[in-house]
Amino acid sequence: MELKLADRVAVVTGGSSGIGLETVRLLLAEGVHVISCARRQEGLDQARDALAAQGVDVGRLVSQACDVLEEASVARLADMVGDRFGRADILVNNAGQARLSTFASTLDAEWEAELNLKFFSVIRPTRAFLPLLKVSDAASIVVVNSLLARQPEPHMVCTSAARAGVQNLVKSLSVELAPAVRVNAILLGTVNSGQWERRFRERAKPGQSLDEWLAELAQEKQIPLGRFGKPEEAAAAIVFLSSPAAGFITGAALEVAGGVSRFA
Repeated sequence: MELKLADRVAVVTGGSSGIGLETVRLLLAEGVHVISCARRQEGLDQARDALAAQGVDVGRLVSQACDVLEEASVARLADMVGDRFGRADILVNNAGQARLSTFASTLDAEWEAELNLKFFSVIRPTRAFLPLLKVSDAASIVVVNSLLARQPEPHMVCTSAARAGVQNLVKSLSVELAPAVRVNAILLGTVNSGQWERRFRERAKPGQSLDEWLAELAQEKQIPLGRFGKPEEAAAAIVFLSSPAAGFITGAALEVAGGVSRFA
């Protein structure tokens, strides 16, 4: 399939690791100019070096530290993109991790921190880059969200509530910004990332391999496909939704969850 992404300009938040880094990799492979941001420049530099060592052409990659919760930091990033490229075609809002807590155990400060992170990691980049997106003839925003938005978990009550609110925001933006900008989301299930490798080292049985441990967890979680997702599989969904090949898709929530959703 021709995604028609060559020479497009994409901004990826949380681009130094995991799904964000895989999204950067796939976009570069499609000939996109990619601006990757994360809070730490050191992590971005390490990610760039890792891509280069793997044979990825990083000549179209710009890495700049940015805290998406700081308005001034996001504004500086948008100014840089505007000065260098004059537009943005794609914005991938990919920031934020899960918080394990029940209603009884979540303090007010933790509620405030979680809601602030989940909402403003989308709100501030979207607001800052909207003028540059409107210059594009095929503008797209993709929000990396979680299946928790539809299927909450009692041990993640704070994150589940925040994710549901973000999905409502995605739907609202898809209407308000149409037809100039398409807005979609992916809803992640369990994806193998650095946090699961850390948990493996802490929790695995003696002699148990990472693959064996993950397969056991996938069975416990009743994932129909029998395994965890891979970061590159989530990234592939992001890249498709961001591309002109998905030009008649907006307001959608694409589940990348191995079939674990209970919704029809």
